[in-house]
Amino acid sequence: MTTRAATPALAARAASVGASPVREILALTARPEVISFAGGLPAPELFDAGEIRAAYDHVLAEDAARVLQYSVTDGDPGLRAAVAARYSARGLPTRAEDLLVTTGSQQALTMITTALLEPGDTVLVEDPTYLAALQCFAFAGARVLPVPCDDEGIDPVALAELVERERPKLLYTIPTFQNPTGRTLPLARRQAVAEVAQRLGLWIVEDDPYGELRYEGEHLPWISSLDAAADRTVLLGTFSKVMSPGMRLGHLRAPAALRRACVIVKQAADLHCSAVDQAAAARYLEVSDLDAHVGRVRAAYRERRNALLDGLPAALPQGSTWNRPDGGMFVWVRLPDGHDATALLPKAIAHEVAYVPGAPFYAGTPDPAALRMSFTTHTPDEIREGLLRLGKALGATGASESASESAPASQPVAHA
Repeated sequence: MTTRAATPALAARAASVGASPVREILALTARPEVISFAGGLPAPELFDAGEIRAAYDHVLAEDAARVLQYSVTDGDPGLRAAVAARYSARGLPTRAEDLLVTTGSQQALTMITTALLEPGDTVLVEDPTYLAALQCFAFAGARVLPVPCDDEGIDPVALAELVERERPKLLYTIPTFQNPTGRTLPLARRQAVAEVAQRLGLWIVEDDPYGELRYEGEHLPWISSLDAAADRTVLLGTFSKVMSPGMRLGHLRAPAALRRACVIVKQAADLHCSAVDQAAAARYLEVSDLDAHVGRVRAAYRERRNALLDGLPAALPQGSTWNRPDGGMFVWVRLPDGHDATALLPKAIAHEVAYVPGAPFYAGTPDPAALRMSFTTHTPDEIREGLLRLGKALGATGASESASESAPASQPVAHA
């Protein structure tokens, strides 16, 4: 009989990095009867499907030989020019050659990680932070440390102390409508963070997937636009939240040497993004009014955010706290001490409602009472029904069911 030897083991990094709890929760809540506040999914009924289809029809009818062929790694020239023009119009002078088109901003983060990090290098992150970023840094073998944060985000003084002590290579931040907390870093702190990077030698990876989804207040400048950090900040952007996540198109804006390194990384990963998708996006930006579309999306999401905030006092146990984000897709909630959002999730799902426990988003010690709620996917009526179900689920645990004594929607989260 022929001996059948065992196959070689998986790489240690593949065995050590866990699956995304968010993705696993989305699989559990895929049933249409479940009202899910878990995933940060755009509302599909708001997609500009007709205009997007027209863009595909045009490029396939008029330029099929080009858009169905292999293309350049950097990205479709027309698409890069259109993205550069949008940045420039919003106060960040940008040329097409400053940009690299990526498969969503997630790939951009992966490429930056590959180009910058050696195993054992130190990375700083907000605490809590985007879960997939933690996965990305873990695959790179990085040492990930949390930066102390409060209700306004990164504490610049604590950041400086941490950089001086730990000598990290980069800081990863989502300064506008952060995932998972929804908070926004004020201008003075953006300037302070940029000055820390300038003075102490630090790369900043500025992720901005939600910046155009502002419902209140004024646009804040990107860290990338501040003189102190302009030569050491990478800006990540995406069309997933304003056009279509299924097109899988994002981009990074980086200093020339780092951008060239990322081009080489992308060549090794997938050669280039889908040429036909890029061409369709470029055509859409040329002939359609993306700003008007985003305006319609913002109006709908503002109404949905308000519906969630209005219903939280009746749905959460007495003593719960939450924030009121000026934009984005998420509200950050903290249940009273002694509550465990992970342990309570099966009870919520049994009532056909879901959220994401906050614990997996922490690089440091997790807060078991924290949870994230997304308000973009469902209509206001569905949100209200979901909150009724959530109130029943949390009431079944023995928590207070008193709506009148719950925290007001304007009260900020207590611990962030």
